[in-house]
Amino acid sequence: MFGLGMQELVIILVIILVLFGAKRLPELASGMGKAIKNFKKASNEPDEIDVTPKKSVEADTATEVKKEAAGEDKTKGA
Repeated sequence: MFGLGMQELVIILVIILVLFGAKRLPELASGMGKAIKNFKKASNEPDEIDVTPKKSVEADTATEVKKEAAGEDKTKGA
């Protein structure tokens, strides 16, 4: 396990305990567990596919023609 023996792991745990305190240690552990779980879930799920229909050029042109016919002008609207 990364070449760490029992003594090194105990020293690391003592340092973490001193830095964060006994009350925050369970919170940190649960936060790490949730982060790992979410990462694994996200990496296993397939990418979402965008199925929203795209606007067609014909629909945009028809809208512009209708506006011009109604007397609206894009340059005067600003």
